[in-house]
Amino acid sequence: MDRSSELADFLRSRRARITPDRAGLTEDRRPRRVPGLRRDEVARLAGVSTEYYTRLEQGRAGTPSPEVVEALARALQLDLAEREHLTDLLARPAPARRAPAEPQRVRPGLHLMLQTLEHVPAFVLGRRTDVLASNRLARAVLTDFDALPVPQRNLARYYLLDPEARDRVGDWAQIAAETVAILRLEAGRHPHDRRLADLVGELTLRSPEFTTWWNDHRVLRRTHGTKHYHHPVVGDLHFAYESFQPPGDPDQTLCVYNVEPGSATADALRLLSSWTAAGPSAHTPSAEAH
Repeated sequence: MDRSSELADFLRSRRARITPDRAGLTEDRRPRRVPGLRRDEVARLAGVSTEYYTRLEQGRAGTPSPEVVEALARALQLDLAEREHLTDLLARPAPARRAPAEPQRVRPGLHLMLQTLEHVPAFVLGRRTDVLASNRLARAVLTDFDALPVPQRNLARYYLLDPEARDRVGDWAQIAAETVAILRLEAGRHPHDRRLADLVGELTLRSPEFTTWWNDHRVLRRTHGTKHYHHPVVGDLHFAYESFQPPGDPDQTLCVYNVEPGSATADALRLLSSWTAAGPSAHTPSAEAH
């Protein structure tokens, strides 16, 4: 990933979405050739020179101080994920590693937790939205990741490339676009991740919507929210999901799909659990390497 190009595109996309009125600036009579703010307006809001901001947007200003990064984030009205992404893009890049990254593995305690959470779907995501482990209900509600080859156990691939996902995932376009935004955030943090680059290339070629969403430069960190699925056996399922980073591995995320006790979804999950009871209840740890 060309970090200078990524930085330029990200900054341009963020200033393009902010009108002078939204930024608290008085509109002048100069013709506005670009949507949103001009470079000199961003510079003024951030308290830097137009020349410096221009060099920064072109990737020629070196690494700015934390104070300048914070001023830019305020001027561009960035949320927390966008601030994190800007910091990643502005950081001095580490040299590319010649040796491949160590495979991600889910520790036994997390495997045990997935089995304990047998009444709701739960799974562990790694880098690139790789599905490292999942419980039986997660595989029943989404797709059977166990049945896939290890390199294909990936949430982004499922949402964007599996035709069944478009029918099963409620608000499919929103969920798929948010997943692309999560990959964007990872790309800024791990610019030398070859497997991530390969995944982006595959999605670019095979998903009609991916390129548009990728070029939006939206970034997102998964925290909590709602999900809606249409299951072919038990019907509509509504979840309130929570995501956690387990201590000791910031590149892993535990996702739990909670349900209201006594709700129709809770009843449907009990039925689904009985329907899938004959299947395997958990992965073996050796199957989780990515």
